[in-house]
Amino acid sequence: MELIKTLIWVVNLLSAVTIIVLVLMQHGKGADMGAAFGSGASGSLFGASGSANFLSRTTAVAAVVFFSTSLTLVYLSGGGKTDLGVMGGKVEQVAPQIPVGATTGKASGTTSKIPE
Repeated sequence: MELIKTLIWVVNLLSAVTIIVLVLMQHGKGADMGAAFGSGASGSLFGASGSANFLSRTTAVAAVVFFSTSLTLVYLSGGGKTDLGVMGGKVEQVAPQIPVGATTGKASGTTSKIPE
C-alpha cells in the first residue's frame, strides 16, 4: 500500500510541476512578453493558433491528473473515517463543574482588602 501511495505522490508532484511550467509558458491576450522567452518560435512547431490550443489542453489534462491524484491520496489516507483530526482528544473533555457551596472568587478563610 505504501508503494502505491508513493507512486501517486510522485505523479501528483510531477503534474503540479507540469501545470506550473505550462502556465508560465502561456501568454495572455495582448501580452507579447512571451516572445522574449521563446514563445514566438512555437508558432512554427504547433502552427499559428495551435500553440495556445495545445498548451491549454495539456494544462487541462495536467490539472485533471493533479486533482485526481490529490483526491486519491485523501481517500487512501482514510483520515476522515474514524479520526477527528486535531480535535480527536478534546471531544471527551468537559468544562469543569463548580460545586454548589463553593465560593467563586475568594479562597476560604482569607480576606482581601482593596487599597484605597
